[in-house]
Amino acid sequence: MTENLNQKKCKPCETGAAPLAGSELENLINQLPDGWQVVDRHHLKKEFGFDDFRQALDFTNRVGEIAEEEGHHPTICLTWGKVEISIWTHKVNGLTENDFILAAKADQL
Repeated sequence: MTENLNQKKCKPCETGAAPLAGSELENLINQLPDGWQVVDRHHLKKEFGFDDFRQALDFTNRVGEIAEEEGHHPTICLTWGKVEISIWTHKVNGLTENDFILAAKADQL
């Protein structure tokens, strides 16, 4: 199922559009690999573990490249052996399909 999200591209959204809710939200979260959480129906969050700082930094940089390609930018917290990613669409102050696309692509790394 995640393949579908991995193959999609983020699309610009309009300010004031409604964030995802209900079955739409459930359908998309079920397409993501384990570990992703929907927090307060507002954002996605996942923590990735690594053996050292260098691996975590490399992952962070690769996520940054994907974010630039997609034009959709997550919050990334980098520390020794760990990277936490939070994703939401600021224009709607909640979740859109773009957030799930970016999450799936980050997870694919």
